[in-house]
Amino acid sequence: MENVRPIRSEDDYDWAIAEVTKYFEKEPAVGTADADRFVLLTDLIEAYEDRHYPIEAPDPISLIADYIERTGKKQAALAEIIGSRSRASEIMNRKRALNVAQVFAISRAWKLPADELVKPYHLDVEGRERA
Repeated sequence: MENVRPIRSEDDYDWAIAEVTKYFEKEPAVGTADADRFVLLTDLIEAYEDRHYPIEAPDPISLIADYIERTGKKQAALAEIIGSRSRASEIMNRKRALNVAQVFAISRAWKLPADELVKPYHLDVEGRERA
């Protein structure tokens, strides 16, 4: 593959981004050497970004809050799913942890991944903290 190299520094990263940008202006035909080069460069860029700029997954409460915001819902929608306004408030204010039944209900209703909703997270109540 011509003119492809590992990305070891910010200069290499900037070079790779500039190279990939050219392909957005003139998309290479599938199956060509340029298309293969594009795929290889984007894979190298992704690997570099994963190592140097990792993005942590949100904790369960942040995931729920983001979903509520993105969909224009209100906390009352969460209350309907789990059956209690006060419980929804306690959960969103990190005063009470989600239980398995609530995780299941939220995951089923909103199609949020249950494995992300069961992750440990910080509570703001002394003696009830999960980490």
